[in-house]
Order: sequence, then C-alpha cells, then structure tokens
Amino acid sequence: MRKKHTLRIGVDVDDVLYLCNQHAIDLLSRERDLEGLDIHDISGWGAGSTASVLDERLAYFSSPDFVKSQPVIPGAQDFIRKLSEKGEVFFVTAVGSACMAERARRLLKDFPEVPERNIIIGSRKDLVSLDILLDDGAHNILGSCAKYPVLFRRPWNNNMTGLLAVNGYDDFLRLVDQIRGNGTEDIPSLENGGVVCLVGPTGSGKRGLASLLTSQHGFARPVTTTTRAMRGGEEGLYNFIPKKEFEKAQDRGEFLEFTVYGGNYYGCRAQDVSCIIEKGSVAVMPIDICGAIAVKNAFPGRCVIAFTDRSRRAVLKHIINMDCNEDEKVLRILSLDSEFRNEDICDLVINMDGGAEKGARELLEDLGMVK
Repeated sequence: MRKKHTLRIGVDVDDVLYLCNQHAIDLLSRERDLEGLDIHDISGWGAGSTASVLDERLAYFSSPDFVKSQPVIPGAQDFIRKLSEKGEVFFVTAVGSACMAERARRLLKDFPEVPERNIIIGSRKDLVSLDILLDDGAHNILGSCAKYPVLFRRPWNNNMTGLLAVNGYDDFLRLVDQIRGNGTEDIPSLENGGVVCLVGPTGSGKRGLASLLTSQHGFARPVTTTTRAMRGGEEGLYNFIPKKEFEKAQDRGEFLEFTVYGGNYYGCRAQDVSCIIEKGSVAVMPIDICGAIAVKNAFPGRCVIAFTDRSRRAVLKHIINMDCNEDEKVLRILSLDSEFRNEDICDLVINMDGGAEKGARELLEDLGMVK
C-alpha cells in the first residue's frame, strides 16, 4: 500500500503567533507618550500614513528583550496543537542574529508540540520546501515555493488581491482540511437552505452567474458592506460605510468574511447569510477563496465552494478592459496563477466559457437542484 503523504506546514511567527507590530506600537506609545497610533495606519512593511512616527517601531524588532516580551496571540497555542494533528508543522521565522536564541527558546516553551529540528530561522523563506506556508508578509507569499502559500490577513497586506488568504486560525484549519480532502468530500444537500460560494479569477463570470441564479432560480444574494463610493443603480445592493467604521466593525468580528479590492473594503455580515438559510433559501456569494473558506467554516455541511473556470485569454481580456487604474490591473494579472490554482481546493468546477446560462445549468445539476 502506498504511504499517504504527510503535509509539511510552515507557519510564520511574528503577527501570526506572537503580537509584533501592535506590541511595538504599544511600547512606542508609552515611551514617547503618544496617542492615536493605529495598526490600521500600517499600509506596508515599514510605512504608513504616519510613517515618520510609525516606522520608529521597527527599532524594537532587533532587540532580544522585545522578542522575549512579545505576547502570544490569544488562541495561537490551541491553533498549533490542532494544526499538529493535521500535518508536520515547521516554524519559519526571520529575526536578527541577536534574537535567534531567544526566539527559539520562546517557541520551544510556548509550542512544545513542534520539535526543535522544525524551527527554521532565516530570511530566505523562498528556499524552504513546504506544502503550505502561512505568513503575513506578502513578499514571502509571492516568493514562496510552497504549493499553497497562504496570506494571513493583516492591515499591511490588505492591498493584495487574488492570493490564497485567511482571516484567522479557524479559517486556516478549515483550509488545511480542504487541501487534505482535495475535493473528495460529498457535496452537501442544500435542499433546506445553504450557501454557494462562487470563486474564480476576475473576469471568470462569477458575478454574472450569481445575478442569473438570483433572478431566475430563486437564490438570494446577501448584502455586501463596502467602503467604496456608490455607483449608479446600486441602491439597496450594497451597504456603504466609511473606511474607519468598517475597520471598527472588522475589529469587533462582525464580518463573516472581508476582502480588499482596489483599496476598498468589502465584507458580509454573518447575520445576513443566516437570515437567508433560516428561510430555507440558498445564498449565492461571488467571493474570493479567503471568504469562501470563512463561510464554509461558519456553515459546515451547508456550504459548497464552486470554482468558475474560464479560459485565461478571456480572463486577461476582461482585466485589460476593466475600468480601474493600471496598478490594480497589474495586481490582478500577477495573481492569476494563484487564483487558477484555487480550483484544486474547491468542491465543484463550473465551466463558464459557454456563458452564465450554461454555467447555471451545470451548477444546478451538480447540486441536484434541477427541477
């Protein structure tokens, strides 16, 4: 009998297992008697809207005392215990030479499930061979040779779109299960209500498919909350709120899932989806893979993730013709390989080259909902 492959799962440390940026901001605020420093102002590594002040936090990162005092993020230890049951866990962390010993000591003490030999300290994460890597650094995800590089959402990486990403520990554990199962789970019945998440690259037709399912097949679309400006004819389709209000709601855990496109936040509240399911209806959500995993985690046994597949040529033409700035187009094109790879971890694949109507028929047949 062929031996089953054990997943090799790499986990970053700073801001994934230990508070780093927030801890540094707190120390800086106390030492300098400053107010108003906000982690959401960190828009990139080492920069922010108040960069001259916020960048001073970076000085702490090279101090062994800082590494020694970093608080464990609530739930991190339980997360590693559960993750260790799903595969072989490696800590992949980058700290200065003066901090290496303290970082290893903390990891061995706080996470005894992971052996010392599985602690990898160094900045060349692109050389580490893994099945899955969880990291909050977008540069590490983009350069990773892991089969599934997964971005851990934080304010400084919210501008990244299309990447495989999660918002928290539960989402990542569910994603690992999805990868391990690799689509082998039975498709749940949505006869008494459920959710269909449509995942696919920009231009794959998922929004057109969702519109057809709601207008002609009795599906319902949860209202999305967004920070972008209203466009013509969108009254009632979106809940428009300011960015700061969105961030506060996000911090309170109000959103079932959220993502960022073109610098604007989009999110869906769990109660809006629950209301649809409780009525026995099926909610349809065009969404990124990050959000889909979060939804499946929130509604186990009542959620199906369907990948909307379309030719790469058609997708590229759509992106090129989009009404958005060039930087956004470049980001979407660069993320296409990652987005097409998400097909492997979805429950269904729907061919959209024939248009929305053909795609809808295929989806309904796969769900056993053809009347």
